[in-house]
Amino acid sequence: MFISPMLLGTSGVAFSDPAYIFEPKFDGHRAILSHIDGCTRIYTRHANECTRQYPELLSVPFVEDVVLDGEIVHIDANGTVDFESVMTRFQARRADSIRRLTDQLPVTFVVFDILRYRGVDLRGLPLMRRKQTLADAILPNNPRIQYVPFIEGAGEALFADICAKKMEGVVCKRKDSRYVSRRSPDWLKVINWTFVDVYIVGYRKEDFGWLAAVDDGNGGLRPVGVIELGVKPAHKRAFYGVRDSITVGEDKNNVYLRPAIRAQIKTRNWTKAGLLRSPAFVEFIL
Repeated sequence: MFISPMLLGTSGVAFSDPAYIFEPKFDGHRAILSHIDGCTRIYTRHANECTRQYPELLSVPFVEDVVLDGEIVHIDANGTVDFESVMTRFQARRADSIRRLTDQLPVTFVVFDILRYRGVDLRGLPLMRRKQTLADAILPNNPRIQYVPFIEGAGEALFADICAKKMEGVVCKRKDSRYVSRRSPDWLKVINWTFVDVYIVGYRKEDFGWLAAVDDGNGGLRPVGVIELGVKPAHKRAFYGVRDSITVGEDKNNVYLRPAIRAQIKTRNWTKAGLLRSPAFVEFIL
């Protein structure tokens, strides 16, 4: 059984409020896990079934019918949540690759909500009632399924701790929120952004995107990705006003520029290949 998940709004700053609970935001991919009549199925937030990619989650013993909401994550030997590894698992399709990666990059389902239990739809209950049912439903000491911890009221303190540990961010949820299958201001995310200064060294000819680079430490520049997010019409107009005067070449896909434009961007983190992950424009640096 798939249930479309409740999605997060965004808060630009961390806050504290006794009407809210605050949870660590795990850097994985959202998943709905359904165990009905002895059959377990796993779906992405877009209703794509991904059960076969995660055979270790099928061995989790559930006594009752249940539908759970959470994140699938890979936690490495250092206790760090590794987004790229879980994406490697998600993209695996061949049976031999899935078997090999299950041993090399085992995943954990971190659960933060329960939507159905013992045939009863729980979405109309307030969040704290659902949390109590979830705590009763999850079997203890299971290495493949974990209950996401939360604190009440103290969102700023949790966010400071999250930043110190270089985790993704926090999720803020109203205690009385009902579960709705849409984006809701009752659930908010606060992202622990990394800010980076880059040079804009080109742009794509087709789909919008600015090519970004950083100093390589040897007097040159190193490409670090494409900026697609956060660019407003005024920023584009300013860019269009100067790009022709600093063009130095082009190929089939891109136009290249002299590194005369600098910008600050924000990013979730760096990939293992040294690229920016989902960089978003913040402002030009004059």
